[in-house]
Amino acid sequence: MQPVPEPIRPGQESVWDYPRPPRVEGVDVRVTIDLGGERVVDTRDVVRVLETSHPPVYYLPIGAFVPFSLTPAHGSSFCEFKGAARYLDVRGGARVAERAAWNYPSPEAGYEVLAERVAVYAGLVDECTVGGERVTPQPGHFYGGWITSAIAGPFKGAAGSLGW
Repeated sequence: MQPVPEPIRPGQESVWDYPRPPRVEGVDVRVTIDLGGERVVDTRDVVRVLETSHPPVYYLPIGAFVPFSLTPAHGSSFCEFKGAARYLDVRGGARVAERAAWNYPSPEAGYEVLAERVAVYAGLVDECTVGGERVTPQPGHFYGGWITSAIAGPFKGAAGSLGW
């Protein structure tokens, strides 16, 4: 059973209007990520992935991260659309956020732009911003979407959403 989308305010996007399979699009917005009192990335070179029922996932260039702030981590996962993902630890200041980031080194056709980009779980670092607004992590422990005031849910990952 699909939930009823929340009312949309002017200027908002509904995640229920996002496509499946997901769409990749470049966006002109500044994104920052802080960890351990250090800014580990500050970039306007931003790509987001939009998928039905999910807040956008923001992918940032590996080269935009502070040197040595990304290191390989254990484990992997697989997306039916994007392919095999590897995990990365994020280091900032004296903190290490284990498996807080992921990327697709050899993504499937249509997602090639993600090969040299990294996405970060907002809930595992100190702060992520989009256009100066602090994001809220997508509910649940598996999904990596970033919720801002520009989007409306309900969002996959919340209690009772497994069957969506």
